[in-house]
Order: sequence, then C-alpha cells, then structure tokens
Amino acid sequence: MNTVAKLSAYGVALALVAGGAWAAGTAVGPFAGAAGLPGGEDAGHGDAHSGTVAEAARTDEPGGLASSRGGYTLTPTTTTLTPGTNQPFSFKILGPDGAPVTGYDVEHEKRMHLIVVRRDTAGFQHVHPEMGADGSWTVPLALPQAGSYRVFADFKPTGGTATTLGVDVAAAGEFEPVEFRPSRVANVDGYQVRLDGELTPGKASKVTLTVTKDGREVTDLQPYLGAYGHLVALRGGDLAYLHVHPDGEPGDGRTKPGPTVTFFAEVPSAGTYRLFLDFQHQGKVRTAEFTVDTTGTPAPVPAPSTTQNPTPPPTDDGHGGHG
Repeated sequence: MNTVAKLSAYGVALALVAGGAWAAGTAVGPFAGAAGLPGGEDAGHGDAHSGTVAEAARTDEPGGLASSRGGYTLTPTTTTLTPGTNQPFSFKILGPDGAPVTGYDVEHEKRMHLIVVRRDTAGFQHVHPEMGADGSWTVPLALPQAGSYRVFADFKPTGGTATTLGVDVAAAGEFEPVEFRPSRVANVDGYQVRLDGELTPGKASKVTLTVTKDGREVTDLQPYLGAYGHLVALRGGDLAYLHVHPDGEPGDGRTKPGPTVTFFAEVPSAGTYRLFLDFQHQGKVRTAEFTVDTTGTPAPVPAPSTTQNPTPPPTDDGHGGHG
C-alpha cells in the first residue's frame, strides 16, 4: 500500500487520566495526505484510507475504541502483565465466522502493527508481532511501569477493510499518572525534533517535523516501514488514536530524506493531543513525543444551508468525524 497521502488512522484512542487534566472531546478524525482527505475506512493505520475499520460499523466513530467491530474481534490470551519484565503477549483476531483470521494484507511492510501505550500516554510502543499457523500473534512486550495500558491492533484482513481494534491490559502495582504539558520540541538520544504547524479543528492542517542532531540538520533519514516518518496522534478523554503517514515516500523523486517530514492532518474537534513521531537514523528507530493543545483554536463555522427549510442538525453524540 502506497504511503503517499495515506492514513488509515491507526484508530483513535487514548484516554488520558492524569487527574482530570485532559478534557474529553468528540472522536478524532483521520489525517489526510496532500492528495485529499480520507473518507470511508476505519480511522486507523494506513494509506489513503482514513478511519480504521468500518464496514458494518459506524463510520463516524474512530477505530480502536472497541475490541470488536465490523465482524472482527481482538482476543488477547491474557489481560494482565507483570511490569518491568519482558514477556510474550499473544492474541488472535477472530473473524465474522468466529474462527481465527489467518489471511492479512501487508500494510506498510507488515501484516500487523501493534501500538501499546499507558492510559496517561506514557510508555508508548510500536511493535510488530509474528503470526503462528493457527492465527495466534505473539510479540515480546515489556511494560516499564504499573498501570492500565491500551493495546491497538492495526491490520487489514485479506478481502476486508483496514481495521483497528483496542483492548485494555493491566500491569499490576501502584502508579502515579503523568501530566504532560504542551511541548513542541522533543529531545531523544541527542536528537532534537521540532514540530511546526497548528492542528485546526475542521480543517486540513500542515504539520512539519524537523530533525536535527548536535545543532545540524539530519538530511539522511532512513526509510522505516516504507516511509521517513510515522506519526501517531492520541487525543485525551476518549482514547482516540490516529496513525498517520507523511506526504511523500522514499524514492518518489520529490521526497527528501530530511531534515523535514511533512504530514497533513485534520481533527474535527478542539482538545489536547499527544503526538509520537517514529523516525530512523543510523540504523535505529527513535520516538519523539509532543503535546499540542488546540482548545484555543475554534472550529470553522459551517456554510449556511441553501435549502429554504433546513432540518436541524442531530444532537452531537460525542463521536466526532481519527488516526
């Protein structure tokens, strides 16, 4: 699947429970590339698809908020893990017939993408399980600290729709939720990544990430899963999750390997978002984290209806237009 202007919203989801510091909002809408805004598929992982999961399910609800949707169900072997240890985490995806799904399309060089993050958005991980002959997926997983974690499975069953399902797992023990203050500059392993651009509710917004190291621009980023960067956005309050891919791809003749990676994003509502950028340089993948508050950015007023007696809009049910 081409990564240009793609976005399958890896599902939107991430309820931040840091002492009520995160306000709930309507569901996050998908990110779209320069070629256009997504529409139709479940807001999750991907290429030109926006909205992960979808068929037979509500198309206005982001993916990752449920463990079962569109006929597919995420069933982990266990929902309790021991913090501070590296242990196998296994699960199956059951299809509409109740049997384990064994046929998957390759999306961004993998058949299954797994995102794990604690409910306060700490401990973000993006891993890739291996599937056994019986349809069981397994991956070594280490949860650094105690707490409640959300696990997102992003996949595309052969002949089906790109889908993102989510389930909670618990790491026993006491923990104190982390509150993340707004930040647009991230420092990781000697690299500095700056985020420019605004997430404007209701509009496609250009977001640019610039990577430098020791004060010098990094111009030789390496492809990771077929792209120079992968962006996940998590909105506070409802576990809304988006997976976004950049505008352009390695080898397309126009996309440079740094220092900038550009995305086009559309979020339907104001709120606080945590953004995670995965990028690869010198053979190692690193993750830069940001916190963006859009509550001061009002959503655009829709154009008035041209009908003489317009029907009043339905009452908002709390589910917005991500991932």
